[in-house]
Amino acid sequence: MPKLEVYSRKLPYSYALGLFPSLTLISARPELAQRLLLHPEGMGNEGVEKLRALCREIGVREEEAGRVLRRESKKDNCYAGIVFEKRESDLDAGRNHAVLCQISDGGNLGTALRSLLGFGYEDVALVRPCVDAFDPHVVRASMGAFFRLRLRTFDTFDAYRALYPERALYPFMLDGARPLDDVARAARAPFSLVFGNEQSGLPAVFQTYGQSVFIPQSDKIDSLNLSVAVSIGAYAFRQKEETL
Repeated sequence: MPKLEVYSRKLPYSYALGLFPSLTLISARPELAQRLLLHPEGMGNEGVEKLRALCREIGVREEEAGRVLRRESKKDNCYAGIVFEKRESDLDAGRNHAVLCQISDGGNLGTALRSLLGFGYEDVALVRPCVDAFDPHVVRASMGAFFRLRLRTFDTFDAYRALYPERALYPFMLDGARPLDDVARAARAPFSLVFGNEQSGLPAVFQTYGQSVFIPQSDKIDSLNLSVAVSIGAYAFRQKEETL
């Protein structure tokens, strides 16, 4: 087998690090799994042995790779991981989407992906420039949610709109025109919730795209963390859907 390289965006594969992301990968997207990596100190661990058994069932080769796991996770207690093929998916045009524009922090992205899945959003568009969604630290921050999502990256927001034109758009902006609760109550599906960069938010032109939204907040802070805003927005729109 070829030597495993330090992760970079250019590689055709990535790493699911840790038991929970690895087990989720095997459960949700087993066809992507290429190699099971094991740390010698984790042998005999109940979770590790469960993962080994599942990988044997689908023919995934295992190998001792403690140095690789330590290198990629930057932790001494990462006892297992899976090398997986990087593959994006087409989004479901009939489902509601989340669009994350120019996200720069991998931890924020991973946490946001976890929240979106928790509130029933399985289709996520990323708009460049943005952090690499396949980065192992994004995958780990998502706690495996990454593997239960349809995810696609676009060069521009206009490229996303061109592919999915018949959708209501709800950009989240500090100077949005209407408060979240009012907009969520009147939302029509399928829709797209649009969030911007952690520092700069969405450009002013997004005021002209659909119905802009703001989350009411105290004037003692300048803005909410991206993953918090995504969680609040996704929950509010999900509540509206459940009352229909």
